Amino acid sequence: MIRREADFVRVTPPLTDEEVLELKAGDPVRITGVLFTGRDAAHKRLNELIKEGKPLPVDLKGQIIYYVGPTPPKPGQVIGSAGPTTGGRMDSTTEPLLRMGLKGAIGKGERGPTMREAFKKYRAVYFGAIGGSGAYLAKRITGQEIVAYPELGTEAIRRLTVEDFPVVVINDAHGVDFYEEGRRKYAVK
Repeated sequence: MIRREADFVRVTPPLTDEEVLELKAGDPVRITGVLFTGRDAAHKRLNELIKEGKPLPVDLKGQIIYYVGPTPPKPGQVIGSAGPTTGGRMDSTTEPLLRMGLKGAIGKGERGPTMREAFKKYRAVYFGAIGGSGAYLAKRITGQEIVAYPELGTEAIRRLTVEDFPVVVINDAHGVDFYEEGRRKYAVK
């Protein structure tokens, strides 16, 4: 579900193609609901299953994956620091997940041109979270459980429950890149 408010867009996964198409590069977003985590090692395993035609351990249809490897929680915490990993590191392994119905990814930094086209093709978005904000972002996580690959430790796939998790749409499903737009806007002419 997507709902526009005065200062941001509220998003509740799972998302449909139509909902994703409502999101525009530069939109400030607050996500409430479920996110899945996954980084390099998890992406590699998921891609292997896809190549082998085997079912995935989680249904990604309509979901958002957060590129994060959280630190262990301190006593009384739900999760430790949970800052974003560089999204470009997953460029070579994200498109198969988009084909499986993944509708969003959260990371930091830019995605390559091939991935920007893939987000457009599969009607998905790339959200940016601010690097260095792991302690703050952890406070927006109200629950977590490991749902696949516990042996990967911090890179296990987790189901996170989040409330008002702050991100910005970097690459929308229309092919617009927020970083490119910003550079163009402030380029010296």
